[in-house]
Amino acid sequence: MAKVAWLGLGVMGYPMAGYLASRGQHSVTVHNRTPAKAGAWVRHYGEGQTAETPADAARDADFVFACVGNDDDLRLVTTGPDGAFKSMKSGSIFIDHTTASADVARDLAATAAAQGYTFLDCPVSGGQAGAEGGTLTIMCGGDEAAYQKAEPLMSCYAKSVRRIGASGAGQLTKMVNQIAVAGVIQGLAEAIHFAESANLDLDAVMATISKGAAQSWQMENRWKTMHERQFDFGFAVDWILKDLRIVLDEAKRNGAELPVTTLLEQYYEQIQKIGGNRWDSSSLITRLGSGGSA
Repeated sequence: MAKVAWLGLGVMGYPMAGYLASRGQHSVTVHNRTPAKAGAWVRHYGEGQTAETPADAARDADFVFACVGNDDDLRLVTTGPDGAFKSMKSGSIFIDHTTASADVARDLAATAAAQGYTFLDCPVSGGQAGAEGGTLTIMCGGDEAAYQKAEPLMSCYAKSVRRIGASGAGQLTKMVNQIAVAGVIQGLAEAIHFAESANLDLDAVMATISKGAAQSWQMENRWKTMHERQFDFGFAVDWILKDLRIVLDEAKRNGAELPVTTLLEQYYEQIQKIGGNRWDSSSLITRLGSGGSA
């Protein structure tokens, strides 16, 4: 049983840390920016303990996990004044599940290596439902030997865990994932809007085309709620927009041409402007007429 620290108990981190304690039977110390959330986690799972700072949580831990909001949040919990890097012991491993830039992953990996421990960038796909169900997909970058040690712990809350390459490769792979997901959502939104405009039976249409080449996870799980204009399913517009901006920044550096992704950034900005910040990412359909089941 490993001694584990977990930093960040949002909609993703809360259940993921729970699986480490319950399914993995590891000793887990949790820290959250809002201390009450950490206390609630301990009461919920009947396991572990809380820590006031990331440094307190990471002290003597074999593995330190983080699942926070963005690059700035990640730097704060690692190299900030009370960050985990202030207390991590030699030979320990930091596993980061934040969707962040490849640059911050490489920087923190270099800092960790210079101080005698290892940083792995391991963003996840599967959203809140995947975190709650323990069925996430995790894409990893960093040292192979450290990955092999960390993989069994990540498997407590994931159905698929794979190392892609060196530091930053996990974040770059998550960018690939977000490009594909956003494009599929827009395609599905337009398909539903077209079917609504043609007064087709949506149940019959989707039951038919979902058995062919048009099938996708988004179609299977979101077509009906998109048709009903329900957008309360976890992965918020604010977060997908943050991710797409990371993608486009990276594309400027590597020369990739992303015309559709560039448009989708603008579309999500439009949804923000009408108050849809916390709607989920399937809300792209709101740009395409009233529709719905009414």
